[in-house]
Amino acid sequence: MLTSPTRRGLADLPPIVSDSLLALIAMVNADTRSEKIDVGVGVYRDGEGRTPVMRAVREAEQRLHDTQQSKSYLGGAGDKAFAQLLRPIVLGRHAGDERIVGLQTPGGCGALFLALKLAAVVNPDARVIMGTPTWPNHPPMTRGARLEISEYRHYDADNRKVDFAAMAEALDAGRPGDVALLHACCHNPTGADLSEDEWRDVAAIVARRGLLPLVDFAYQGFGRGLEADRFGVELLLDACDEVLITQSCDKNFAVYRDRVGCLFVKAASADNASFALTHLLQISREAWSMPPDHGAACVRTVLENADLAADWRAELDSMHARIRTVRQTIAAADPRLSFIADQQGMFSMLPLSLDQVKQLRSKHAIYMADSGRANLVGIADRDLDRFCSAVVETMNG
Repeated sequence: MLTSPTRRGLADLPPIVSDSLLALIAMVNADTRSEKIDVGVGVYRDGEGRTPVMRAVREAEQRLHDTQQSKSYLGGAGDKAFAQLLRPIVLGRHAGDERIVGLQTPGGCGALFLALKLAAVVNPDARVIMGTPTWPNHPPMTRGARLEISEYRHYDADNRKVDFAAMAEALDAGRPGDVALLHACCHNPTGADLSEDEWRDVAAIVARRGLLPLVDFAYQGFGRGLEADRFGVELLLDACDEVLITQSCDKNFAVYRDRVGCLFVKAASADNASFALTHLLQISREAWSMPPDHGAACVRTVLENADLAADWRAELDSMHARIRTVRQTIAAADPRLSFIADQQGMFSMLPLSLDQVKQLRSKHAIYMADSGRANLVGIADRDLDRFCSAVVETMNG
């Protein structure tokens, strides 16, 4: 006798493990102490503790307000001039390579989504070789693309540096067609980047093993500068016929809430790149149809005007300088923190246990991730000494 299938509804959905950083934001918001310091959220803050609208971006917004005649759709690729103007910044000497196509995406997340989905279409059996720890959204996005994760230890927590031997071994064990997920610079969450020699070794291994490099380029300009930060990207483009580069303007243009990103894809030929673009447009059509315009239009307006572009670079250089100064200040506070001066970008993993992290929250109103990952430029200048003193006191605890 046939039986009807049991009806399942929304009440049968499995539980979701909440994002720990979202829970941290809630804790910060619930704390009524005026002296609280939030180094959990990953946004740049200036010496006053603000995440400013950059001067060139503000001027670009005014120009758009004064001159924009329509808000009609732009199409699936978004603002094509935006992607074109980013090419020399992101790709360097490869900017004119016709085997590379680019399209606008909703932030770096949108670019990663497209890249992983494309990789899954190319090779559903591909594994994504991924160092740990990594940005917390990398694993769920990879699983969402139905790709297997192959993990290795990226960070040697005892010596406060990249575990390059583990990285090289993992990449060398990769199968042809596997995806090598790499941070271009300013590693999130550790701040531990590859040296130039290590990048050369990585590019050689990836090319020799036939891996597909997927480079997350979210913090260009926050490490060693716009040009220096793309060192590994250019090496991979030199060495490999196929490369995926996910880029974000959210940080270096400070347009976080506008979600401004771009995906660049290099193929073995210009025809192959154009064909890959048709797949990307189909995937994006199914996900968001067309990307939002405003933030990308602002970036495009800045980059197509020499004066605005120069002012953007000058302000970005000042942001980079502040990151370096804050790192050096914290590193000088205690020998156990000296490694921070040698790392890049906004983040570092402080040598703290979970109990010590909780103690910083309860006693000092200082909030960071459970792992000790801290956004070092989340601290206003007026709070920097207090932050250092509290961390050293807690380490001594």
